Amino acid sequence: MRPKVLLATTCRWIASARLAMAFNLAGCPVDIVCPKGHPAALINGRGSIYPYRGLTPLGSFQRAIDAAQPDIVVPCDDLACRHLHEMHARALEDEKNSALCQLIERSLGDPSQYPLIDARYELIALARELDIKVPETTMISSVEELRAWIANIGLPVALKTDGSSGGLGVRIADSETEAVRSFGILKAPPKIARAVKRAIFDQDRTLLIPCLQRRRTAVSIQRFLPFHDATIAVASWRGEVVASISVEVLRTWKLKGPASVVRIIDNREMLSAAQKLVRHLKLSGLCGFDFLVQRETGDAYLIEMNPRATQTCHLPLGTAHNLPSALIACAAGEAKPESASVTERDVIALFPLEWQNDPASQFLRSGYHDVPWEEPKLVQACVKSRMRNGGWLTYDNLDRMLAHLPWRRS
Repeated sequence: MRPKVLLATTCRWIASARLAMAFNLAGCPVDIVCPKGHPAALINGRGSIYPYRGLTPLGSFQRAIDAAQPDIVVPCDDLACRHLHEMHARALEDEKNSALCQLIERSLGDPSQYPLIDARYELIALARELDIKVPETTMISSVEELRAWIANIGLPVALKTDGSSGGLGVRIADSETEAVRSFGILKAPPKIARAVKRAIFDQDRTLLIPCLQRRRTAVSIQRFLPFHDATIAVASWRGEVVASISVEVLRTWKLKGPASVVRIIDNREMLSAAQKLVRHLKLSGLCGFDFLVQRETGDAYLIEMNPRATQTCHLPLGTAHNLPSALIACAAGEAKPESASVTERDVIALFPLEWQNDPASQFLRSGYHDVPWEEPKLVQACVKSRMRNGGWLTYDNLDRMLAHLPWRRS
């Protein structure tokens, strides 16, 4: 029997629904713990869906694990990963929870490394020790330290907070004035209105305690290199990379948002860096590493680790580049099965982000458009969601999009 997977997510990203489809394709039963209204509810073949409640996050995950009895848990966002780390730390204090500890360790890897994985600066410091190229980076706690760093290293700079994702905790500053303003915003405790809104409407209480305690966020400063964004997504098992997908980011959804168009690349330095970190951290599961790459030389500078499944993890791009299939094979103690690539094109437009960016985008025609046609309800929900959230969608654009759906083909 194939290992059973529980996908764990605290947000409604479509990437986790696509990942569920990919694990299903690998012959693996998949359950999901997620917020109400998650797009995964629309796909065929998935197992049970368990509710994630932001006011009782660890309890939500625990109830899902108890009911699903998974062999592997795969976090699909940074907060979900931190929840699992916290659950492991608490379970260590109770001998009755040894099975939970074993599940999380089998899913994520060596628990002694969890605190380092959750901290941006410490991860970059480790990479430097492993002879991985990284931009100059340090922690700062005051405006004076910020000004001194800029005077020594120069501009532009990237300011980052721990515990953020999707570009929300990153600010790029081209001037000292802008850097000081961004530092103040990132360093400040969450605003009361924002924390209350998240708790009431999003059922997410993660900002309440930092808000009430006036807890300030750790901020790191990093030299901003004017190179090209690139990422590598990897499947790893007990400290070994077993499959990977490397891409250059051609376009993003909104400014500094997630990638909407990528080009498949073969950058040996990125793969070597990922292998070194996976080996040192003894990782298992799915994760990603972000780089800045100089096109002329191929030099790759690590800027961040994403300790969870990233948005390209679902893509079946060949035997060495099919992450869900490779991970399941390792968990089952089997050899990696042969796998064909879903496309021969090197440019991939990620659905629905690039289509939302521009329905007339050249990449939708020249590249491979990653639309899940086999799940028409999911496609239709993405179309309707964009119609509700923006007014640019014309009837002609909608008709062209829906013309590809199975019920419009007959």
